Amino acid sequence: MEINTIHELEKQALKRSKNDLARIGFALFFLVGVLAYSFATSGSVPNSVFLAIAAVFGGYMAMNIGANDVANNVGPAVGSKALTMGGAIVIAMIFEAGGAFIAGGDVVSTIKKGIIDINGFGSDTDSFLWAMMAALLAAALWLNVATMAKAPVSTTHSIVGGVMGAGIAAAGFGIVNWFTMGQIVASWVISPVIGGIIAAIFLFAIKKTIVFQEDKISASYRWVPLYVAIMAWAFVTYLILKGLKSIWPHIITGINDFTFLTFEVTNKPSFTTAAILGLIVGVAVFFLLKQTLKSKLATLDNSRAGVNLLFTIPLIFAAALLSFAHGANDVANAIGPLAAINDAVMTGGISVKAGIPFWVMGVGAFGIAIGLALYGPRLIRTVGSEITELDQMRAFSVAMAAAVTVIIASQLGLPVSSTHIAIGGVFGVGFLREWLDTSASIEHEIEQDLAELENEKKRRHALRRELNDLRKKQDKSVEDYQRITALYRLIDEEDDAIKYVKKELKKDQKTLYVKRDAIKKIITAWLITVPAAAVLAASIFYMIKGIMA
Repeated sequence: MEINTIHELEKQALKRSKNDLARIGFALFFLVGVLAYSFATSGSVPNSVFLAIAAVFGGYMAMNIGANDVANNVGPAVGSKALTMGGAIVIAMIFEAGGAFIAGGDVVSTIKKGIIDINGFGSDTDSFLWAMMAALLAAALWLNVATMAKAPVSTTHSIVGGVMGAGIAAAGFGIVNWFTMGQIVASWVISPVIGGIIAAIFLFAIKKTIVFQEDKISASYRWVPLYVAIMAWAFVTYLILKGLKSIWPHIITGINDFTFLTFEVTNKPSFTTAAILGLIVGVAVFFLLKQTLKSKLATLDNSRAGVNLLFTIPLIFAAALLSFAHGANDVANAIGPLAAINDAVMTGGISVKAGIPFWVMGVGAFGIAIGLALYGPRLIRTVGSEITELDQMRAFSVAMAAAVTVIIASQLGLPVSSTHIAIGGVFGVGFLREWLDTSASIEHEIEQDLAELENEKKRRHALRRELNDLRKKQDKSVEDYQRITALYRLIDEEDDAIKYVKKELKKDQKTLYVKRDAIKKIITAWLITVPAAAVLAASIFYMIKGIMA
C-alpha cells in the first residue's frame, strides 16, 4: 500500500514538473522571439543592445501583468461558476489583447503617473535608459514574487515603485513628485474601502429585493432587468472613459466621416458624453431583458439557485469588458517604459510623451495574453474562491463595484487602483454575508477559543514550573513523588485540552466567510509593493551603472 502511494506521489510530482518546465519553456520562447525581433529591426541603431534587452524586460513585465492583474477581471466569474477556468482564460486573452491593440493608443507617457520630473535627468540619456530598464525589471520581478505568493497586487503601483526607485538612484530624492506619491499611498485605503462598500450595497439590494422575497420569480422579473441595465450603463460609461480614451478622437472623426452627424472632436470623452451613451445602452438592455425574461422565468425554480442563473450571462459580459478596458489601460505599465527607451534610442533625447511602435504594442498585448494563459490560474483561484465563497449574485456585485468605483473616483479626482477595488469588492460581499448570517457570531466563538487557549497554556506553564521545582528538590517525600506523578498526568491532560481547543479554533476559523489569513497576506503585499519595487529598481540601476561605467 505504501509503495503504491509513493509511486502515485512520484507520478504526480513528475507530471507537475513537466507542466512547469513546459510553461517556462514557452515563456522563454516568447522572450527569445522578442529579443530576436528587436535585434533584427534595430540592429544598426546605436544602443540597439539596450533596446533589445529592454524589449525582453517589457515582455517579461507584460507576462507578469497577465499572470497577476487579469485575475481581478475574471476571478469572480470563475469563482461563481459563471465561467470555467478555460473559458475565462480564452475570453480574457482575446479581450486583453484586443483592448491593447484597438484602444491602447498611439502615444504613452514615458513617466507613469508623473511621479518623477523628467527634467531631473537633464540631457543624460544614458541614465534615463538605465532607469527605465531598472524600473521595468524591478516591477516585473516584484509581480513575479507576488504571483508565486498568490497575492493580487497593483501592477500600476509596481511600475510606479520601480520608476520612483530608479529615479531616486539616478537623480536623488528631489526628482520625485511627493504629492503624487501621497495620492498613490492614499489609494491603498480609498480603493478597497469604496469598492467594498459599493459591492456590499449592491449585494444587499439584490438580497432585499429578490432573495429575501417569498416569490423570487416575480421579484426577479421586476428587479433583474433594472440591475443588469444599471450594470450596462456603468460598464459602457467605464469603457468609454477608460478603455476608449486613447482613441476617442479617431472614433469621433470616424463618426463624422461616415455619418451625417457632426460632433466636436475632443482629446478624450467627457463624463456627460460617456454617461449619456451608457444610459442609451442601459435603457435598451432593460427592455430587451424584460422581453427575454417572460419565457425564461417559467423554467426557473423559485430558489436562490434559480435567481443566480439570471446573472450568469451579465457576468460573462462583465469579465470581457473589464478585460478589454484593462488591456487598453494597463498595457502601458509594460510598454510605457519600453516606448520611452525606444524613443530615447531612436532620437537620442528624452521625451515626456513617446510614440508606440506596433511591435512594442505587440510585446505588451501578446505578453499579457501569454502570461495569463501560463500562470493566470493561480491568482484567478485566489480571487475567485480563496478569499470568500462567491456565487453569481456576489460576483455580479463585485463587477459592479469595479465599474462604478472607477467612474465615481474619476469624477472626484480620487486616486484608485482597479486591483484594490476588485479585491475590496470581494471582501465587501464576504463581510456582508457575515453580518447578515446568524453564524456571524462565530467571531465571538473564535475570541472565546483564543482566550481559552491562552488560559490552558498558562495553566500548563504553571504545572511545568511546579514540576521542575519538585524535581530539583533534594529530599523528596512520598507526597512529593505522588505530586510529581499527578503533575505529569495533569500536564498530559492540559496538552490534550490545548490540542482540542486548537482543533475547535481551526474549525471555527474555517467557517468564517472571509478568510482572515488572506486579508493579512494581501494587505501586506499591497503595503510593500511600492517600496519593494523601488528598492529593487534602485539596486538594479546601480548594478547597470556599475557594469556600464
